[in-house]
Amino acid sequence: MDLKEVMSCKNFAVVGDTLQENKYARKIKQGLMEKGYEVFPVGKELSSINDIAEDIDIIDLCINPESGLKLIQECRKPFKCIVIQPGAKDKKLISYLRENNLPYIEDCLLVGLHKYTK
Repeated sequence: MDLKEVMSCKNFAVVGDTLQENKYARKIKQGLMEKGYEVFPVGKELSSINDIAEDIDIIDLCINPESGLKLIQECRKPFKCIVIQPGAKDKKLISYLRENNLPYIEDCLLVGLHKYTK
């Protein structure tokens, strides 16, 4: 999956601090909502991806890599792709994703919102 394909999906779990205005997770959450996407904030609002009642397409990691890895390891919900935002990756996370054949890209949803939405 590439960023354009990610932006064609509709349901996003945004993982990070979605409450503080200066945080990227908040900016991404707001940007997605303004464009009509269904957004489920995990981290400060929901404690787990598993707490989301609806289906999700994309998991967006805007959180420190250690916390992101823990949430992905606990995740039991199906999804299409994980987006790792700049600053949210480390070797352990990437190794886990590869070892478990979990689809991911390293990119920025703010860029995707700008390039692929009206």
